[in-house]
Amino acid sequence: MAWNEPGNNGKDRDPWGNNGKNQGPPDLDELLRKVSRRFGGLFGEGKSGGDVGRFGLSIALIIAVVVWVVSGFYTIREAERGVVLRFGEFSHIVEPGLRWKPTFIDRVLPVDVESVRSLPASGFMLTQDENVVRVEMDVQYRVVNPEQYLFSVTNADESLSQATDSALRYVVGHTKMDDVLTTGREKVRQETWQVVDGIIEPYQMGLQIVDVNFLPARPPEEVKDAFDDAISAQEDEQRFIREAEAYAREVEPKARGQVKRLEQEAEAYKSQIVLKAKGEVARFNELLPQYQAAPELTRERIYLETMEDLYQQTNKVVVDMPAGNNSMIYLPLDKLSGKANAVQPARPASAPVNEVSAPTNEGANSTPTPLRSGDRFSSGRN
Repeated sequence: MAWNEPGNNGKDRDPWGNNGKNQGPPDLDELLRKVSRRFGGLFGEGKSGGDVGRFGLSIALIIAVVVWVVSGFYTIREAERGVVLRFGEFSHIVEPGLRWKPTFIDRVLPVDVESVRSLPASGFMLTQDENVVRVEMDVQYRVVNPEQYLFSVTNADESLSQATDSALRYVVGHTKMDDVLTTGREKVRQETWQVVDGIIEPYQMGLQIVDVNFLPARPPEEVKDAFDDAISAQEDEQRFIREAEAYAREVEPKARGQVKRLEQEAEAYKSQIVLKAKGEVARFNELLPQYQAAPELTRERIYLETMEDLYQQTNKVVVDMPAGNNSMIYLPLDKLSGKANAVQPARPASAPVNEVSAPTNEGANSTPTPLRSGDRFSSGRN
């Protein structure tokens, strides 16, 4: 109810206790004396006089000062920095440790500048090809400037959250759905990081983005099965490609080694044939003067050498017994190592002797005719 109301018949009440007799303010000196007397009675002025009252007041003031000084001590942790406000205005930043501030004059706001903070961002977003996907992202950041973090914007964390959501929607809106779900995830992550940095830089929020994690995106539940099949097919494609590349890396060195070996064998065979041909040419060049000097003798010698080489390769054993000799000849077949696979018995004394003409030197390279039992070898030269 108001002190003075209309129609109160002059009975208005006075807040100063004058009851309408004196409408002016009270005497300040009288008011101070009343307050002094009350405090004096509190500290014993009424009992021991004014000296005791003044002593009690001094003790109270000293205690108040001690409490004020002690209340000014504070500690800043290792991972924090203290932002000092003097009468509500930024003054300076203090380092970790035990500090002191004048109470009621300075105010200290500790800010963690070493811990990495996490800020999630998610939601259903529209892609470039007009599909809806569920996208989730986690932004890792930390404070690098405590003053800007506290005073540049109203709420730096909330501002960063809004900037991240805006950047993510912008990047997803310019990316196709298949890229968001599969192969383009790293590109979306990098572009979102760049866009967020570009948004928060003009505001000078004192924040630094450490990392951006793009969590697996997924389509709406209505088409999730179809997209799972598509993703599985793409993963199989990548797996087959990696297996093919691994097989190529395994086979290619072997093929190169085989090619190198075949080249070396071909070079060796070439050198062998060339050297052998040169040797044959040299041998025939040396044999030509001898043949020109004694044709018959040279022809006979060549023939005998050729036949000797041919008969060394045969697996027949020819035994020619003289006429009238009925003695048995023992051949150690077990020591012949399978080369003598046929041994002809000694012919009877009455058996005729057959002469076989050996081929001439023109057929020296042909396979010799096997000899029968009792055949006698002769040169057959005319």
